[in-house]
Parts: sequence; C-alpha cells; structure tokens
Amino acid sequence: MTEEKVRIDKWLWAARFYKTRTLAATAVTGGHVHVNGIRVKAARSVSVGDELRIVRDGTEFIVIVQALSDKRGPAVIARTLYEETEASKTARENQVSERRLLDLGRFFPPPKRPGKRDRRLIRRFTKKA
Repeated sequence: MTEEKVRIDKWLWAARFYKTRTLAATAVTGGHVHVNGIRVKAARSVSVGDELRIVRDGTEFIVIVQALSDKRGPAVIARTLYEETEASKTARENQVSERRLLDLGRFFPPPKRPGKRDRRLIRRFTKKA
C-alpha cells in the first residue's frame, strides 16, 4: 500500500468498483473511466489526488483517490482508498429517487393466480370491452 503509482485497472478492482480486473480494464478502454477529465488506457498509472469519473451501470461516480493499493481487500478497507465528492453523492441520490418514481407506474402482477370467480369476472370484463 506504500506504492507511489498503481495501474488504474488494478486500483478500480482493489477499490471494488468492478468485480474483476478484466471488467475494470474493459470499462477503462471503453471510455467509462476518465482521470482528471481525460480518457485513458488501462495501463495508465493513477496516483493520490487524481480525480476519477467512473460510469458504471448508468450511474456516475466522481471520486478523488486517497490511497493506493493493487490488492483487493475487504470492503471497509476499499472505501478508504477514495473519497466521493458531494456533487456525485447528491446526483446519485437524485437518480435513485427518479428511478423509484418511474417504477411506480409499472404494472405488477397479482400476488396469486386468479381463482374460478376471478376468471369469470375477467372474462365478463374482457367480453364487454
């Protein structure tokens, strides 16, 4: 953990943004990760103080690197590797609330299959319409 520079794909994996290093490298080469506003390659080194913009599953994280590690550890330690900006936190919370509002208009199936009486009512309703 006392290294001065670490490959960005290793750091993203160690910070638990991605489940595997291959997924992290694919995201970096796919343009989903920017370092200090610049699109980079997976072999790019990241150092303490760099600002990363990470887009994962439609959610954007803006984090500042606080510590370096190329080994994946527990989630508690992984959270100490970075600090998320306040703007990023509020934007993510707004996205979550918007998604919840969109889900309210969805159709959810009934909790059980219709019984004999329910089927009769459904048939009666659909024949009149």
